[in-house]
Amino acid sequence: MDSLKTIKVTDEKVAMAKAQHYCAYQERSQQEVRNKLYEWGLWTAVVENIISKLIEENYLNEERFAKAYVRGKFNQKSWGKIKIKQGLQLKNVSSPLIKKALMTIDIDDYMATLTRIIEKKANALTEKNAHKRRYKLQQYALSRGFETDLAAEVLKNS
Repeated sequence: MDSLKTIKVTDEKVAMAKAQHYCAYQERSQQEVRNKLYEWGLWTAVVENIISKLIEENYLNEERFAKAYVRGKFNQKSWGKIKIKQGLQLKNVSSPLIKKALMTIDIDDYMATLTRIIEKKANALTEKNAHKRRYKLQQYALSRGFETDLAAEVLKNS
């Protein structure tokens, strides 16, 4: 089935038009676009040429992508900064851009989200032992990408 979906593009103009559409649909990282172009069977020189044109024409903007990614993962999925950072690293976004994008998260919203997900999980837990219960809540917060000290602080205050 995948072999039917794999489209080979040989014309650079056609590839450019498809890449513009791909980038216009939603924010993309350079790595995502690069992978897609290689998937289409294009050569390295053509791929890099198309990527530089997409950047010039503002279809591709790594900072804009990083900020959109942070906003989406925090607001929609309630991910913590650690998990968001890992996701951006997987997309080959540079460390300075990751830091800059993470700074867009409001600390009050961040703490409110952490408190909300811990309370929601606490209501779902049936564990009676206080130590085990606290451990499970802490582990849950860590699995969502929140920092250990912040999770401990929220648990201490609850």
